[in-house]
Amino acid sequence: MLTNRFARSVRATLISCALGGAVLVAGCGKQPPAFTNLDITGNKQFGSDFSLPDTSGKIRTMADYKGKVVVLFFGYTHCPDVCPTTMAELSQALQQLGPDDAKRVRVLFVTVDPERDTPALLAQYVPAFNPTFVGLRSADQVQLAKVTKDFRVYYAKVPGKTPDSYTMDHTAASYVFDPDGKLRFFARDGQGATPWVHDIKLLLN
Repeated sequence: MLTNRFARSVRATLISCALGGAVLVAGCGKQPPAFTNLDITGNKQFGSDFSLPDTSGKIRTMADYKGKVVVLFFGYTHCPDVCPTTMAELSQALQQLGPDDAKRVRVLFVTVDPERDTPALLAQYVPAFNPTFVGLRSADQVQLAKVTKDFRVYYAKVPGKTPDSYTMDHTAASYVFDPDGKLRFFARDGQGATPWVHDIKLLLN
């Protein structure tokens, strides 16, 4: 009788340990928190790199920003609403991240209107939102067509009342890379700072 009770006790202990181990294993395999924005990790439909001059004429690629979260933002300086709103939100997001994390993030503003967005204008406009933000400008229409095609960005000139008063229709979104240079999520413009902070923290951690 005692032997049977002892055997049952041992079996119960072993089952309990096995279940506990299973819980631990399940915890180890738990999926990381989801992005608030659209997760495009591993999606091959979008570009994985770029090669564009900054406002000083230096060619920039993803390799220049290794170790940082990179936000590739397409817009133009004469944009009346969405572009400046998103740039301001990104600046707020970096402030909320704190100085240490903010140093590990780089926002790159790619103009879809190089006709009006001269290097001098970009050099004044982009850092006005945050000193760390970088303006990129295609050297010609061929280069612009390539980078927008790679990232599936739509852009088109909309005539205004005068030749210089046109606006630009364009994809209102950004592409975000992790510190290893891998494309991770697609973020729509004008969403507020909170989603940016949440998703960038996931990449930084």
